[in-house]
Amino acid sequence: MSKNLFDIQTAILLSALCSQSYQQFESADGTFVLPRRYQLITEFEAASFTGRKELFGFIAEAADRIVLVFRGTNTKSDWISNAIARQSAFPYAKNSGSVHQGFLRIYESARQPVLSALQSLSHHKPLYITGHSLGGALAHLCAVDTAVNSGFSDPIVYTYASPRVGNAEFSSTFNQIFDRHRIHNPFDLVPQVPPILYKSPKTGQIYTYLHAQKSRDLRFQKGSVAANHEIANYFTELALQDPIYTQLLCTGNPGLCP
Repeated sequence: MSKNLFDIQTAILLSALCSQSYQQFESADGTFVLPRRYQLITEFEAASFTGRKELFGFIAEAADRIVLVFRGTNTKSDWISNAIARQSAFPYAKNSGSVHQGFLRIYESARQPVLSALQSLSHHKPLYITGHSLGGALAHLCAVDTAVNSGFSDPIVYTYASPRVGNAEFSSTFNQIFDRHRIHNPFDLVPQVPPILYKSPKTGQIYTYLHAQKSRDLRFQKGSVAANHEIANYFTELALQDPIYTQLLCTGNPGLCP
């Protein structure tokens, strides 16, 4: 695969894996589906507002790649963290700007297990980092961190419906990651928050937020705010761009596709 080239099959596969991160959390026994020839390396937990640890994603490996998947919002505690939009300096890369406090605290609670697991894997394979919604925000933070603090200096990032994550300086830092793809539906409200200018109701301080460059519009309207955001609908719209690959993926991996 060429560097810095959006790959529709990768986008379809990773959106299916993002869907599986919700299945991982929601299933009673934590089971979820990986594609054939993928091996589960680890599952990891993180803590949102209440401090209670919960499953937040997984790392899987195939012969030609490693995939790190972050789950999106699923609990009331997650929603509260989403609302903590004051900013803190991003501590894992020098001069990298400031980011959303709620997102950063969740990421920090998962950081050490994630980096430790990555350290045990071959740095000669490409690392794909992905997530939907809140998971997309965590993927942004993790990508900057791993690019600086791990053997994976060139992560490949695909996010879906990610909110804004940080200020202009952080966005500029993230933009240095060469192979990055921010997929969003213009009719989805989540990528529109926090607003570009956010005033903290608690302190009155104003913070600026800026999306990373290289967004890819995926336009669809499904009749409701929730439906315009669901990862299953992102998957469905992406699948229309390569239906043959999608059919092979879904029939060859029962239960994988949303």
